[in-house]
Amino acid sequence: MSPDPAIELDRVRAIALALPGTTEKISHGAPVFFIDGARGRSFAWFWHNHHGDGRTALLVKTSGIEEQEMLLEADPDLYFKPPYLGPSGWIGVLLDQDSSDWHHIADWIERSWRSVAPRKLLEGWNGGDAEGT
Repeated sequence: MSPDPAIELDRVRAIALALPGTTEKISHGAPVFFIDGARGRSFAWFWHNHHGDGRTALLVKTSGIEEQEMLLEADPDLYFKPPYLGPSGWIGVLLDQDSSDWHHIADWIERSWRSVAPRKLLEGWNGGDAEGT
């Protein structure tokens, strides 16, 4: 768990808010990133010590349960199945490791954003480096 989660949150926020149509709200006590006009659908959650779990993490959408299971098996030191959202295929990515790869994290945020973005927003987005660091 990060001793100062504001550092990780600032990085996640910069990446997420660089994506078109993104807004941040607090939901269930956590910062959550949504796309305006996507029927209030979230694409990323920032969790810090959620219910005392000792983790600082990003929660993002995967393509589904099969991908989630593959990630959990491939790298259990990086990924975890989050409570509540995990049964829907979301994955937790630990942010508080010395070896955190912020390009990888930015890729996950953009990929999750793409999974809920309306087609019109996707058509106007040319991608790019959303890392924001």
